Amino acid sequence: MAVDDEPLALGLVCAFIEQTPFLRLAGRHESAVAALRALHEQPEIQLLFLDIKMPDLSGLELARVLQKGPRVIFTTAFNQYALEGFRVDALDYLLKPFNYEEFLRAALKAKAYFELKQAHAAAPPVAALAPEPEQDHIYLKVEYQLVRVALADIVYVEGLKDYVKVHLASATRPLLSLTSLRSMEEKLPAGKFMRIHRSYIVGLGHIQAVGRGTVQIAGETLPVSDGYREAFDQFFSRWK
Repeated sequence: MAVDDEPLALGLVCAFIEQTPFLRLAGRHESAVAALRALHEQPEIQLLFLDIKMPDLSGLELARVLQKGPRVIFTTAFNQYALEGFRVDALDYLLKPFNYEEFLRAALKAKAYFELKQAHAAAPPVAALAPEPEQDHIYLKVEYQLVRVALADIVYVEGLKDYVKVHLASATRPLLSLTSLRSMEEKLPAGKFMRIHRSYIVGLGHIQAVGRGTVQIAGETLPVSDGYREAFDQFFSRWK
């Protein structure tokens, strides 16, 4: 489905959809309100090409309403909405004016997402007593794509306001991912990582030295805050 209050932009997106073999145009609407009404009548729709700045109901507002509905690729002339698009878990963000090559790249990303989702749904159930393989990686959302990161490569994670910086042994620049440090703490196995501060999680295998209330790791000295010191001291008492 395509949604845009500008007739020319809407016509272009619809033309792009119709010339893409793996897409089928299920509807075209000049307002998010009309699109919402149509989606209630056509719950099978999986993908929206959605403008952001529209009267009455914006594309971002519609995407928030549809959190568990179809996935969204935003089409907009305003790049300042990219962060908000990320927060509503959009598959991609096309900045107007875009050509067919850029459109196709976003459409292929959506195709890969739905194929992966279908493959997971069709996978046979694992036997109840089968041992689970040890986790050796996680996936992080970095610039609208999922990046596989080996746990052994993570030196430490630094929490910022809206992002985390994941410092890697194999790279000079950290990965920047829109998630919280709490979410990272839940993803990382406790036997290999420890939170030592409201802003830091460290990879235990990368620690070079332990001081009084500090940890040396990758040439950096990180503080251990009072709220995490007891668990930290208990763990590292084994080093003595």
